[in-house]
Amino acid sequence: MVRSPSIRDLLAVGRCAFDSGRAFDVAMMVLEQPRLANRLIECLWDESDGVACRAADALDIVSHELPRVLTRWKEPLLGLMTEALPIKLRWHLAFFVSRLRLKPTECRRAAAVLRTWLEDRSSIVKTCAMQALADLTHQDPTLLPEVLDLVRILSRSGTPAMRARGRVLVKQLESGQPTTWKRIKPRALGERRCTAERLYSPAP
Repeated sequence: MVRSPSIRDLLAVGRCAFDSGRAFDVAMMVLEQPRLANRLIECLWDESDGVACRAADALDIVSHELPRVLTRWKEPLLGLMTEALPIKLRWHLAFFVSRLRLKPTECRRAAAVLRTWLEDRSSIVKTCAMQALADLTHQDPTLLPEVLDLVRILSRSGTPAMRARGRVLVKQLESGQPTTWKRIKPRALGERRCTAERLYSPAP
């Protein structure tokens, strides 16, 4: 009897860590069967950078639609932030942290790591870290003065991507608007969303 490929088997397909491989297929699988989310999240700690990064790709899609899948993994994800090395894993973790419901102490813990990522060699990591810091101010308003000053500086002195995003964030933070980064949903996600949400909804 031929064994069906596991989530890790599917995530192992890819030429390098930056290659998304079959991450989209895995995301669709988990959206249709949310009970598989834990198996996907476990792959973030895989010894293969490629598997871990593709797991982050897939989880980004899943958690954008169903952020509650991250809830029980809050503490492990905050811990992973301090040890994550792959660029792609870091920028996805920046998105994940802003989807978690955090206490003020947890916000400050995450913010401390994100500040160090502003010195990362990757412009994408820096920009995502700046975005995540702005998002955290909605959960812990005491972070706002420092983050706003920081974003103002980066909107003038950061990489081109940081300057572009920073100008938008400054306006949003100054006016109290939501800072959520609007992102295009993957094609075909809309038609499967209702099924995924129905399957994930707890029983009455």
